[in-house]
Amino acid sequence: MALTVLSVAYPFAPVGPDAVGGAEQVLSALDRALVRNGHRSIVIACEGSKAAGELVPLAAQVGTIDDSVRQRTWEAVRRLIAAVLERERVDLVHLHGIDFHAYLPERAPTLATLHLPLDWYPDWIFAPRPNLWLHCVSEAQHRTAPKDAALLPPIPNGVPRELFRTRQRMRDHAIALSRICPEKGIHMAIQACRLADVPLLIGGQVFPYEAHERYFREDVAPLLDSRRRFLGPLGFARKRRLLASARCAIVPSLVAETSSLTAMEALACGTPVIAFPHGAMPEVIEHGRTGFIVKDISEMVQAITAASSLDREACRKVAWERFSPDRMEQRYLSLYHELALTATAPRHALG
Repeated sequence: MALTVLSVAYPFAPVGPDAVGGAEQVLSALDRALVRNGHRSIVIACEGSKAAGELVPLAAQVGTIDDSVRQRTWEAVRRLIAAVLERERVDLVHLHGIDFHAYLPERAPTLATLHLPLDWYPDWIFAPRPNLWLHCVSEAQHRTAPKDAALLPPIPNGVPRELFRTRQRMRDHAIALSRICPEKGIHMAIQACRLADVPLLIGGQVFPYEAHERYFREDVAPLLDSRRRFLGPLGFARKRRLLASARCAIVPSLVAETSSLTAMEALACGTPVIAFPHGAMPEVIEHGRTGFIVKDISEMVQAITAASSLDREACRKVAWERFSPDRMEQRYLSLYHELALTATAPRHALG
């Protein structure tokens, strides 16, 4: 049965092959998988996004993202969802943003993927609700759910096929790929690489939140030099080359990572990963085989030095066994079919 799926992105970050955020990358992969498998994919995302299916663009916001901007944006997303549901027979709405509760359809069959730590979402979303299904992206994240939360089994993330075919001569640099914000701990990666006397390439984006811009200005920029460089957002092709040639990837997140696509992408390229033991990281990294779990900057420095001794083919093999895109895509497509068949509410209505 061919399906029509409406995917709704976090409204402040573009989706597409070159997306920075993990949620945006997963949405983009599922959009392509739907089209490739003969289904119809409709994507609501901010201007500048790219979709394999039909893109319904949301006007981009200019300036700092504050509460008033959020309220206007959420109202615009609600209007776009309503318009699509009015004109199309949508089998399932799939929401990806942390703010999905602000534009949640009342009666349309809806799946929400919880890409971020569960305590970042309002408590009320975990109560059972007709025609709303929630799920996590890792077992570690799922275990943190409230006792009575109504959650489907988690669906682990997968990474693009092209990464597994990437071969580059290893160079001396480490790499960190991330949104640039306080909880991602990029300043600690810079400090560790300075102490290890290793170059660091930082790919990512400073989104226009006041706290993010202040963090970059006060905590990251002063530590940069000719060997520790901020490259800004990386397109997929460039990211692939720099990941595959790095001696290691560093994921210095200070909060519970729910999955870490960066770590999975690095391993797919054959590059070991160094990370703190937060959230799902011990599930992603096999300590001493595909990377190192470290407690502090001192241990991170030692791990950066030792990373070049790890077997890069073992990293790639483990990644293919565990983070295959085929497994993720098929689980989502099967779930889409299951939810479309079990949904009982009118498919055209929005509360």
